[in-house]
Amino acid sequence: MKKRTFLKISSLIVTGSFFTPPFLYRPDREIGSNWAGNYHYKAKELHEPKGIDQVQVLVEESEKVRVLGSRHSFNSIADSPEDLISLKNLRPEISIDREIQTVTVTAGVRYGELARHLQKHGFALHNLASLPHISVAGACATATHGSGVRNGNLATAVSGMELITADGELQAISRERDEEQLAGSVVGLGGVGVVTSVTLDIEPTYEVGQYVYRDLSAKHLETHFDDIMSGAYSVSLFTDFRNNTINQVWMKNRLDDDIEFRAEDTLFDARLADRHMHPIAEISAENCTRQMGIPGPWHQRLPHFRMDFTPSSGDELQSEFFVPREHAWDAVAELFKLSDRIAPHLLISEIRTIDADNLWMSPCYRQPSVALHFTWKPDWPSVKKVLPLIEERLAPYDVRPHWGKLFTLSPRVLQSRYEKLDDFKKLLAGYDPKGKFRNRFLEEYLYT
Repeated sequence: MKKRTFLKISSLIVTGSFFTPPFLYRPDREIGSNWAGNYHYKAKELHEPKGIDQVQVLVEESEKVRVLGSRHSFNSIADSPEDLISLKNLRPEISIDREIQTVTVTAGVRYGELARHLQKHGFALHNLASLPHISVAGACATATHGSGVRNGNLATAVSGMELITADGELQAISRERDEEQLAGSVVGLGGVGVVTSVTLDIEPTYEVGQYVYRDLSAKHLETHFDDIMSGAYSVSLFTDFRNNTINQVWMKNRLDDDIEFRAEDTLFDARLADRHMHPIAEISAENCTRQMGIPGPWHQRLPHFRMDFTPSSGDELQSEFFVPREHAWDAVAELFKLSDRIAPHLLISEIRTIDADNLWMSPCYRQPSVALHFTWKPDWPSVKKVLPLIEERLAPYDVRPHWGKLFTLSPRVLQSRYEKLDDFKKLLAGYDPKGKFRNRFLEEYLYT
């Protein structure tokens, strides 16, 4: 055993926090699967430490290690050939700095928990994803996002991070001191190390009113896409790609925004919904956030689903593809041409906008984007046949997939889409010279 490790463990024993090592793997415990159940983790051991010191010991002593977040990725990005670390047992800490308007949160905290705390103290985040049940660190590491032409993805709020590098050392980086390093590290794909805390920009709390329009003819997107998507603070289009129709338009109007919004009875040929809606109209809206223009705090309107609703394992698969917003209609039109191939396997698709950012491995790096999201029926053999058709149709627009969802794009093509990839790999080499945090996913898509 290394001397440094021995000293750490000895210290833990003296303080009484190591008599029962809660982070050690129990052979009778199955690591299990992701949220959707489509991916079963192949790591040999799962560790659940209760303190940062324990995480440092694990990282230093491991040959291969990754962090398992809230298990909402649909592919192998979070897996490890050896050790997995879950941070769910770390003491959750949320610290607000009112003067500079930031919040520092331990990595295992989920957005729903953070949002409630911020609201209680009069603050808010700039945006939220459709599900509030995902972890802050995991969502930022994969460039997860909400919607809004002026809203960057969730990772754009990160102004600082603390992480454990491959040698077990704790390192802090910030936008103020390490601007380029932070830009490369935030969407780190799990390769920079074990992120233990994240500091986010916050702002005063605000209210949102949400409206839904039904049955918009897709033809209106050709000449009015920007008008529709910029018509409220956050806008989402839901479609099943049948009948050249956008089934629903969800418009989230920030009540303190400078965008003047009036909920007219119609949006082109779409009509204002007269009841609360689920994105799939046949499903009850009881677990969705309130609509009908009823004002509510930001954290109860920006997600599509309520924070007190805990989703069970989802019988679904998900894919998502990003293209530059200037090509939004052309990309959507190509997908409607594939209606007979897409629709039979689809539960619902969502179209959102995300503003450009400067985060090296973000799909929105230096380009305002439109995100084309697919929630599929749980039939991977069929979905696997459809994805290459979608990717081929979107290829002229330099399509980029969501890092945590299902795609079949080749590593060579994917690598060509990221101009900062070489810089990112140099950054990873600095954090992790022996590739301790690399797994099969990173080896395949970044290094082959």
